[in-house]
Amino acid sequence: MDNRGFDDDQDMLPFIGLEDGDEELVDGDTPSPIPILALKNAVLFPTIVTPINIGRDRSISAVNRAMESNRLVAVFAQRDLDVEEPKVSDLYDVGTLARIIKMLRMPDGSLTAVLRGGQRVRRTSTTAETPFMEGTIEPLQYGEPSEAMTFEATIDSIRDMAVRAVELSPNIPTEARVMLDNISRPSQLLNFIASNLNGEMKTRQELLETSDLGSKAERVLKELQRELQILELRDQIENKTRGDIEQQQRQYFLNQQIKAIQDELGENPNEQQIQELEARADKKQWPEEVGKTFTREIMRLKRMNPQVAEFSVQLSYLEMLLDLPWQDYTEDNFDLKTVSKVLDDDHYGLEKVKDRILGHLAVLKLKGDMKAPILLLLGPPGVGKTSLGKSIAHALGRKFVRISLGGLHDESEIRGHRKTYIGAMPGRIVQSLRKVGSANPVFILDEIDKIGQSHRGDPSSALLEVLDPEQNSTFHDNYLDLDVDLSKVLFIATANSMQTIQPALRDRMEIIRLSGYSTEEKLEIARRHLLPKQRESHGLKAKQVKIPMTTLREVVEGYTRESGVRTLDRQIAGLMRHAAKGIAMEGEEQVTIKKESLEEVLGPRIFEREPYRVGRQSGIAIGLAWTQVGGEILFVEASLSPGKGGLQQTGNLGAVMKESATTARSYLRANAERIGIDPESFKSKDLHVHVPEGATPKDGPSAGITMLTAMASAYTDRPIKPYLAMSGEITLRGRVLPVGGIKEKLLAARRAGMKQVILSKANERHVREIEERYLKGMEVSYVENMVEVLDLALE
Repeated sequence: MDNRGFDDDQDMLPFIGLEDGDEELVDGDTPSPIPILALKNAVLFPTIVTPINIGRDRSISAVNRAMESNRLVAVFAQRDLDVEEPKVSDLYDVGTLARIIKMLRMPDGSLTAVLRGGQRVRRTSTTAETPFMEGTIEPLQYGEPSEAMTFEATIDSIRDMAVRAVELSPNIPTEARVMLDNISRPSQLLNFIASNLNGEMKTRQELLETSDLGSKAERVLKELQRELQILELRDQIENKTRGDIEQQQRQYFLNQQIKAIQDELGENPNEQQIQELEARADKKQWPEEVGKTFTREIMRLKRMNPQVAEFSVQLSYLEMLLDLPWQDYTEDNFDLKTVSKVLDDDHYGLEKVKDRILGHLAVLKLKGDMKAPILLLLGPPGVGKTSLGKSIAHALGRKFVRISLGGLHDESEIRGHRKTYIGAMPGRIVQSLRKVGSANPVFILDEIDKIGQSHRGDPSSALLEVLDPEQNSTFHDNYLDLDVDLSKVLFIATANSMQTIQPALRDRMEIIRLSGYSTEEKLEIARRHLLPKQRESHGLKAKQVKIPMTTLREVVEGYTRESGVRTLDRQIAGLMRHAAKGIAMEGEEQVTIKKESLEEVLGPRIFEREPYRVGRQSGIAIGLAWTQVGGEILFVEASLSPGKGGLQQTGNLGAVMKESATTARSYLRANAERIGIDPESFKSKDLHVHVPEGATPKDGPSAGITMLTAMASAYTDRPIKPYLAMSGEITLRGRVLPVGGIKEKLLAARRAGMKQVILSKANERHVREIEERYLKGMEVSYVENMVEVLDLALE
């Protein structure tokens, strides 16, 4: 229920009340004709007294006419609320005869009239439209309800609900409760409640038109139930909201009381916390700018209300400033012999890397201060790049910290978020320094070649400042909004490939290449490091398991083919599990794993050397390739078939390899007679070049001489020497150009059992850098042109 006003051009003002008495015509007779008054968005019910504002000219004329005679007007509701100047046809047919009790003229020229509803009437005819609407009416009577007891019970329910609605609604005045108690006649009660329902205009009009009191009571009860449900729901929501607010106020009041008590006792935890921060700051060694920032920010903290969210943000910022090791350095170990021994004990081989670290320490020892270099350890997976960083930290006596950059695509991960953002935090560089508690640790940036890009920035560009020795003394973190000195940090980055590293970032780092291990190196690494580690991981003692070197060699050659030692480590773990099972289940005191029992322990041999033995077949050459996991050998097959001189290439070849095949065939056509090829064969036979393992993409120029040799062998029907591999780029004039990845390729050739390798003369300097023991039992031949290649390769 509601007492809200309604408006026509006139507005029905807030409900005033009703007058007791019957609903008969005020003067007893129906006047004819009678002025008609249109109501907009309102329905006047019998016995209801309410004021309305009248602003339309025709409505003012109608009211003035009524005031001159008997003060009676017929009030009808307007059908369409959008019609500004309604005609009689725009009004409902059923309305209410009303008496004008009082008339007031407003300063703006409008009228305010107080109307009392009389009997319901129906409009029978229209006698005038201007200057005001006028017509004839006939009275309407209420019909008695068919079931008296049901009607009485419905009226009682309506009365109870109406009382409840008055109690719940804040808009209905308290006088309404008194009016409800004073209403005795059912029809009068129904009209009073219907006039105050919060329903649609159409619903109120239907209630006015309903003549059967029983039906009208049921409809009023239904509408009143709906409105009561809305009022109860609103009351529940308001009570819950009021309860939440009261709880917050209660908590605030209690917090203020606790604060007052703590102030009296001198035990305010926030003040104690601030005092602890200040005490820590007095002992802290940091740059002058950082000290000024801390003083300024802690003064802000003191002025803040501890209840606001910004207090904890400010507190976290100050704790971060105190936790960072601004000028806390560990002392370096300058005993170079001891450092060299630690590096040798932790890692077998890697002589160039060790020599570079010792050189840096030697300069640091002599000079006393030096900007730390940025080292990039570049090599295939599993060769020990990350573990080498730990060994360097151990050897130097520095603390070690590592972050993985693989998949990083948000620049703020490096530079940090600004404090204005919710959940802001420093970048991972600063977080790591806080974690390690040292301003000169060995810092490993793992997988720097796998950094991504996104709409949130390019992290590799943010690393430019970190990894530039000329800039990183003033690295700016967005969260701290201060410069952090990273010049004493020894950054060591690791990567598998150079291709995906941004050129500007690559230029700031000193690249140290780690190639794959030879079989002998793998055996030594397994003996020194992998076997003891796996024995300890599986709870075994040295005397409980025995693995001869012949067994280890068979594991290396038959079950692994990689540059690193990760697969070898997993295979040794398999041997240890077998030994542990024998000791735990069979009760054996010692388990010896011989070469002959490897198939039972690890399964059938994975890699066989026999397939690499080509024999005397023509058109098959062995090339050497570099991959991210080390060197590999690959076959290049060429065959001829009757045709028209076409060239077909298969094997998932890249554009550069296809160009090498086309260049090789053009060279052979140009030098056919010199090489011993029938020139007619280029017209009468089709050439098919295939590189097996078609599911693997292959590209690069280093297969040029391999393709040319395979084609020449096919055209001349001369077999290629067995156990011969080659790598080199060719030109259209037959020159052989150098290629990269020489050490990885030679190790791959040696693993495959090759006895001879053909390389460009320009690659000789790269071979000289490789230790002779890696090339033991293998001959390297150097060539400058394709004629020399074919002389060496073809029988």
